[in-house]
Amino acid sequence: MSQENVDQYRRAAQAFNDGDLDALLAVMDPDVEALPRLAPIEGGYSGHDGVRRWFGSLSAAFPDFHATIVDVRDLGDLTFAELRNRGRGAGSDTPFEQSSWHVAEWRDGKCVRWRVYESRADALEAVGLSA
Repeated sequence: MSQENVDQYRRAAQAFNDGDLDALLAVMDPDVEALPRLAPIEGGYSGHDGVRRWFGSLSAAFPDFHATIVDVRDLGDLTFAELRNRGRGAGSDTPFEQSSWHVAEWRDGKCVRWRVYESRADALEAVGLSA
């Protein structure tokens, strides 16, 4: 089951990069709890409607946002991933590049909780591992 979770994570990342919201939602549980970087601003996102709202906000702010998986690890019911993100803000010619770390919880092949961390150390601590 855990390799399936890694595969599902990769499918979600590909759907995100392709701008395919339907394919992204197909990997998410209908009651998914999503805590991406925008969560503190917008209060987090619940369910498919929340993911739609997040996707729309991110796409409007960063129309060419792209996330490359550097590494994704199987931790049983969790996946731990490092991503390299790049893009430009809407109306800006200034590029950005940053890393993020994602911890996703899986049940029955669907993501039920997904959280983004600013640092590797914080993400590792969240899953009970040390840096």
